Amino acid sequence: MRFPGRTVLVTGASQGVGLATVQRFHAEGAHVVLLARREGPLKEAARGLDPQRTFVIAADVADTAALPGVVDRVIDRFGGIDGLVNNAGAHFRGPLESRSADEIATMVDVNLRAPLVLTRLVLPELRSRGGFVVNVASLAGKVPLDGAVTYSATKFGLRAFTFALAEELRGSGIRISAVSPGPIDTAFIMDEIDEVADITFSQTMCTAADVAEMVLDCAEDGTLEREFPALGGKLATLAYLVPAVRRMLKPRLEARGRRVKERLRRERPGRE
Repeated sequence: MRFPGRTVLVTGASQGVGLATVQRFHAEGAHVVLLARREGPLKEAARGLDPQRTFVIAADVADTAALPGVVDRVIDRFGGIDGLVNNAGAHFRGPLESRSADEIATMVDVNLRAPLVLTRLVLPELRSRGGFVVNVASLAGKVPLDGAVTYSATKFGLRAFTFALAEELRGSGIRISAVSPGPIDTAFIMDEIDEVADITFSQTMCTAADVAEMVLDCAEDGTLEREFPALGGKLATLAYLVPAVRRMLKPRLEARGRRVKERLRRERPGRE
């Protein structure tokens, strides 16, 4: 086991990547803390896990005033914190003009403000225990994504936060990493497939288990960033550095994405 007796706090833990990450850490011997907004789904997610090594906390990470209490409860239960996975995410899709001020604020609060604040709160624990932080970012944080302006901006910010903090904590023994996947086959995308931009599906889709494995690998070895798919990460970097290339490739990528989206609609029950 890679994390026996270690205590790991995972946000957005009731489903998708968060739940897959909890299950993998639990299988590797860790004490796991599941944090998400709703208690019912959290309790369902915790079924089958060792109750002696599992702790469920219902709280909204956007409510940063509540986060110190969350950290205190984890320490009271398990005696400390060895790792934090900032996975919770919010995405209201569509052009910026179609989004309300509250929706924009929610994306900023959940995707960026909460990881900053929660990481700050656990740093003393991580410093004393040689711990880690893994931030679940996105390839949308590597290349500007129209139609998802605020989401893209927050994921750019989350990656910048990761890299800057890694420099700030160099030599401290704390491992700081980001995981940047492309589209993930979870409800986060598939329940809103009609609203998801065609270009998103031009990249190879990964599973929640794929992302969870990258999270555990980063937690173990401290690699600054892992990406999936590898080619998608390289293309995203190229598109960021040379915007003309992205504009040139965009029609072709959108056409490919439309074909994939149509195939997924046909294959998934309840979709036409």
